[in-house]
Amino acid sequence: MREIGAHLDAQLDRVTVRLPRAVAEAAMAAWERDERAGPGRESPARYALRDQAAELALIGLALSERGRREGEEYVVALDVASAGAALRAFQQSA
Repeated sequence: MREIGAHLDAQLDRVTVRLPRAVAEAAMAAWERDERAGPGRESPARYALRDQAAELALIGLALSERGRREGEEYVVALDVASAGAALRAFQQSA
């Protein structure tokens, strides 16, 4: 798997996606949230949930910095890893 990743890394950068306004604004709010208390002790499931929240916040950062609103959607070029993390989160919940 690592070998494949090494080859893909040189070929993939960002993918342009469209997100509904409500979803995009929730991601941007996640980026702006303050979590000074830190995670503390957590279970593996809680760690995975926090990891997904971090990915959501990074998508929010991308939307804040370079996203553009088109009607009721936002359009943004996401890092392939962030897009993949969002897709995995969806597939795991289905």
